[in-house]
Amino acid sequence: MESSSDTFGKDDSADAKLQESRVVTEEEWLQKWETNNIGFHNEQGHPLLKKYMDIFLDGRSGLKIFFPLCGKTIEMKWLADMGHQVVGVEISESALKDFFTEQKLSFSEEPIPGIPGKLLKSTTGNISLYCCSIFDFTSTITGKFDAIWDRGSLVAVNPCDRERLVTIAEIYALLMLRATLRPPFYVPDSEVKRLFGKSCDITCLEKVDGLAERPKKWGLDYFWEVLYMLVLK
Repeated sequence: MESSSDTFGKDDSADAKLQESRVVTEEEWLQKWETNNIGFHNEQGHPLLKKYMDIFLDGRSGLKIFFPLCGKTIEMKWLADMGHQVVGVEISESALKDFFTEQKLSFSEEPIPGIPGKLLKSTTGNISLYCCSIFDFTSTITGKFDAIWDRGSLVAVNPCDRERLVTIAEIYALLMLRATLRPPFYVPDSEVKRLFGKSCDITCLEKVDGLAERPKKWGLDYFWEVLYMLVLK
């Protein structure tokens, strides 16, 4: 492992600035799920979480783990099967229902007190997925978390909303791992430092060249995936 340093070049930082005014609307995200345009979903689960699972859990059991913008990521099932309590937030109801269907889990539905949306909860009680805006979700709904696994919410939210997302993360998390990807919004190492440096100790665990066939189909010339561990100071 290495301490976080700027692993991106000047051209990458310039590329990030070009995207600052770009906005992806909630309707566009919902449309992606409705049309199954979800190239960002990894059907095999995230290999970096498997690789660094021991660091993420740090020998702890029975954790309450948060998945922001969870989609239907199967890592939620992994951690629930290990005995942890999983809480996810996702705006797309179809994504959450797909998760339960594909993982062969029965679930119930109920309203979320105080905010628009609904809670989809496994009948086993250890997976609670909230269908609502991440920015409506507060600590009064679920309390604090022991850890966050965030595969890509920082690159999924619009750049203008990053500060709000960070505030949510800092309220909830004692430990988080965050993987930043190339699309849809580029997040250089310097941006991670800017957003989290004052409140968290940041370690870059690994940087992976992920330019496989799927990213090439998106028209990308390069695709870097970076895994950070962030621990509140």
